[in-house]
Amino acid sequence: MYDLNKFNEQFVVESYDEQGVLTEFSPNLKDNFNFAYDVVDEIAKIAPDKQALIWIGNDGEEKFFTYKDLSEKSNQIAHMFLEHGVKKGDMFVVVLKRHWQIWVTVLALEKIGAVLIPATNQLQPKDYVYRFKSGNVKYVVATPDNNTPQHMEDALKEYDGIKEKFVVKGARDGWIDFDTEFEKYPKDFERIENKTSDVSLAFFSSGTTGYPKLVTHSHDYSVAHLLTAKHWHNAKSHSIHLTISESGWGKFFWGKIFGEFLMGSTVFAYDFDRFDSLKLLEYISKYKVTSLCCPPTMLNMFIKGGLDKKYLTSVEYVTTAGEALKPDVFNKFKELTGITIYEGFGQTETVLSIGVLVGQTPKPGSMGKPVPLYNLDIVDTDGNSVPRGETGEIVIRMKDKNPGLFLEYYGNDDATAETKKDGIYHTGDTAWEDTDGYYWYVGRTDDVIKASGYRIGPVEIEAVLAEHPAVYEVAVVPAPDPVRGQVVRAVIVPTEEYKEKIQDPDFKTALIKELQTHVKNQTAPYKYPRIIDFIDALPKTISGKIQRNLVR
Repeated sequence: MYDLNKFNEQFVVESYDEQGVLTEFSPNLKDNFNFAYDVVDEIAKIAPDKQALIWIGNDGEEKFFTYKDLSEKSNQIAHMFLEHGVKKGDMFVVVLKRHWQIWVTVLALEKIGAVLIPATNQLQPKDYVYRFKSGNVKYVVATPDNNTPQHMEDALKEYDGIKEKFVVKGARDGWIDFDTEFEKYPKDFERIENKTSDVSLAFFSSGTTGYPKLVTHSHDYSVAHLLTAKHWHNAKSHSIHLTISESGWGKFFWGKIFGEFLMGSTVFAYDFDRFDSLKLLEYISKYKVTSLCCPPTMLNMFIKGGLDKKYLTSVEYVTTAGEALKPDVFNKFKELTGITIYEGFGQTETVLSIGVLVGQTPKPGSMGKPVPLYNLDIVDTDGNSVPRGETGEIVIRMKDKNPGLFLEYYGNDDATAETKKDGIYHTGDTAWEDTDGYYWYVGRTDDVIKASGYRIGPVEIEAVLAEHPAVYEVAVVPAPDPVRGQVVRAVIVPTEEYKEKIQDPDFKTALIKELQTHVKNQTAPYKYPRIIDFIDALPKTISGKIQRNLVR
């Protein structure tokens, strides 16, 4: 019997140290690599009955897909798209949440060579207008949920470039019924050749400081995520992995298809409408999920929702990314479950860049260490490496080939040139490195507060304030000061318990002093917030990231 754990080895060169920790990771791909043909279709031949996807609908409906199922259905869908005019290089917006159709659509578009642009169903008409125009989009496939087809139709009053529209889960006038139409086509498909360097995927960035940019990736992006699955998620061919993200976000592609399928793993998907921590825990237990990846906010929701280790008896590994993991969440999760959380960091423009890999020991609050795929450094504003312990910008020193690193910002040469210059990719994120080589996140380059000669990162202060029972959410930003240049300002959304209490001016004044003292006792005194304001809600992007530029 073929060992699927070895299948991935043909695509990468790897080395390990004496403790089994990864020290070298270099994708080794032929010039015409294509994930759909060379991974999914090949596993379908080697192990046709191997389970690839366990899908649970919002109403509890179950569907199980083998690698052969995904191969054949993606062939049918590729035929359907071709019949309706889709060609290599066409830009194709896909809004499919966690519907089972997203997996076969990704594979079908890979086979054709069309460019997948995933998007969330939370977008409004003006968001679609911007995305359609920015990406020169020609085709869409949509969920009927959240009025998505109507929002797209409204957007088309200002954009006339769409050639065809597909909708899943039922028929709609003016749209092709995806689920019925694809079944008409044959299950075999003749390979369409591509180059590994061709664009295969494009993400709109989160747009925390301006309009989202369209980030393009080539076919090697999928294999670069072998690092994510194999060496961070600790995926094996027997694994049943759950990454909670929906398909509108890049994190879906980190943990719901590319790396896991390269390992011959099974992906578990729960297509929920509203997050219910207890129901999800019950499904994790019922379907014997072995590894879990979700953002710290959801880990905290599990904790607050009554997390019990009885739900996680099958879980072998837990990872987190998307925002800073606060030490109190790390420690409480370990206390309740006995499971260690392994943190990771990356961007829309990259795959996993920094993390606690298999065999490494986490330091609560740290991002982990640079991964061997990239040549990472921390530099000052002149591009010079900074000493350990000093804050600087995280950069990637580029090589001749940079698998997993984005190609360009589509249609925005100036932004590409600004971010990639002098052989360096500038992440815009800042950190410092400790004596053991672990990176500690500080903030975005434009978030760093410069007060009386000190450089102060908002994340550490936010983590300390979040420990206080009065704080539901917090954003730390700079405020101008005539003497110090800038001072630390904390903008806090209070918890329900404190919302009424702070209406009393005396109580509010006392609480502000209490919060300031709390920070002084937990960090260097110069970092405490000299200004504290309370607010009902913080401005956020659609992906839930706080827009600090709007808080200032």
